[in-house]
Amino acid sequence: MPEPRNIQHHHHTPAYQVRRTKMETQKIEVLLYGLGAIGSFYAFILQRSNRVRLTVVARSNYQAVVKNGIYIDSANHGQHRFHPDLVIKSPAEATHPYRYVVCANKAIDQDAVVEQLAPAVDETTTFVIIQNGVGNEEPFRRAFPRCSILTCVTWVGATQTSPGVITHINSEDLQIGLFPNFSLDASLEKSRLQEFTSFLADGRTRFQVRDDMQLPRWEKVVWNAAWNAITALTMVDTQTWLRSSTQATPLTRRLMGEVIAVGRGCGVDIDEGLVDRLLEKINALPGIGSSMQTDCRNGRPMEIEVILGYPLRRAKELGIDTPVLETLTCLLRAVDGRFR
Repeated sequence: MPEPRNIQHHHHTPAYQVRRTKMETQKIEVLLYGLGAIGSFYAFILQRSNRVRLTVVARSNYQAVVKNGIYIDSANHGQHRFHPDLVIKSPAEATHPYRYVVCANKAIDQDAVVEQLAPAVDETTTFVIIQNGVGNEEPFRRAFPRCSILTCVTWVGATQTSPGVITHINSEDLQIGLFPNFSLDASLEKSRLQEFTSFLADGRTRFQVRDDMQLPRWEKVVWNAAWNAITALTMVDTQTWLRSSTQATPLTRRLMGEVIAVGRGCGVDIDEGLVDRLLEKINALPGIGSSMQTDCRNGRPMEIEVILGYPLRRAKELGIDTPVLETLTCLLRAVDGRFR
């Protein structure tokens, strides 16, 4: 005999469980893509907020992170082992859109990444881009014109010493601000910035909100274009390079000056004193390498496009002569071609 249609089965759920489920559903879904040293550091900061439900996309360190979580030894925050709420191998495993998608991956092929992230994105998603380079936001804006983008420059001294194990020295700072979307309501965009920075505050990390994020982005790219390119091509540290010949410093200054000229051509108000400040800064440091040098040493693809390629492309469009930038980009692309 078929069961009558209108009988409702009541299962009693204890009140604390209802409350817990309600709290769970109120958590804000954050997806972090790119679980290297910087990604793992910000995963640690974000999971400290009890309002965040954190999913991480882990690639080479997937097994280690699933098994042991992430271990961080930080000069500023002490030693911690934590397990993200969910660890996945690819954004294709995302079963719903996320409120925030944090990109802390190396900016090697932005268009491919944007395509991969699609299952985790809808119109209410806000991207948070924590990457080196300039022009990083454009592929995201093209693919998802209705989304907000928060763009960041980070100065975090973190290294992944083995899969899922992070060492962090003192340097810790982040500049964050909107990459404005003029098709959205400004107050809505502002509220997304405020909400995300409140998670950073919960995580007790240093950050400043900036209205003019393209300025710190270009300032850092002037630094990176010089030191990443030079250390990768020469395989020596910064001090060894500067002492290598009387031409080394003038060449470095010319390169930095070319990138500044392009930034200014793009409407970013970089002041001329930047070259002096960056050289003072490098001279105060012991000889250092760069992430690009490390990639080069290990035969991995390098972040050429966002650090050198984009400024070079804009220079051509603007008719700005950049012979040093062009030479180094050309040489790096040949080296990079061997690794691909």
